[in-house]
Amino acid sequence: MFVRRRRPLLVSVVLVAGAGLALTACGPENTDAAGGSTAPATTAVAVAPSATAAPATGAPSAPGATGAPRTSAPATGAASHTPSGVSPSSGTRPDGGSAGARPCAIDSLAIHATARAGAPTQWVIEVRNSGTAACSLSSTPGVDLGNSTATDRSKNIKPVLASGTARFAVPAGQSAYAVIDLDPSGATTGTVPGINELNVLVDDDDTNMPLANTRNFPLGNGARVLNPQMGIYRSSVAEAVTSMAAAPN
Repeated sequence: MFVRRRRPLLVSVVLVAGAGLALTACGPENTDAAGGSTAPATTAVAVAPSATAAPATGAPSAPGATGAPRTSAPATGAASHTPSGVSPSSGTRPDGGSAGARPCAIDSLAIHATARAGAPTQWVIEVRNSGTAACSLSSTPGVDLGNSTATDRSKNIKPVLASGTARFAVPAGQSAYAVIDLDPSGATTGTVPGINELNVLVDDDDTNMPLANTRNFPLGNGARVLNPQMGIYRSSVAEAVTSMAAAPN
């Protein structure tokens, strides 16, 4: 009697345990109260780096590697230096000249001065770089107005200048322009008599070009000169006119 009573109980326990194991192995994942799935707990496994992963240092990928870009961005914290006034993408100054150019040599320049069409009191000074490399000029040419026959040049008239101190770089094969207005007010009386010559030293910085490199351009008799003003070097005549107009009256 004792054995017969325990056998059903033992079988029941075994059946219940087996059913529990089956439910644990085959049952669905737990879900949260909102109906979304809860990811089962997993054991973290370290994964070895792929042989084709891009290098972390920013160096180019080794030849023959597949799946990796040829170049990568510099490592975080690396800094690059861009000189003041230079466009990072082009390496040139905003005014179009090359930054850091050496001073221009007089024998690599072609210099002209001509009356501006439609503005008889304005003259355009053009300095063309005929060399093979960029070179720089002072921000404005050194200019005065006088009489070609005078022995005393100390009384020559200098124009009022627009503001600007940075040297102006001229790429090879291109020109710099400066515009001078001999008589901005347009006055026909009270002008300075006897002025017939425009004297131009294209680089007015004392250490770069001696006075012997001054060029003289005849204005013709009857030139009207009164409170002249001049702009700084620009890349076009139109820009040079705008600069001249900004000079103090």
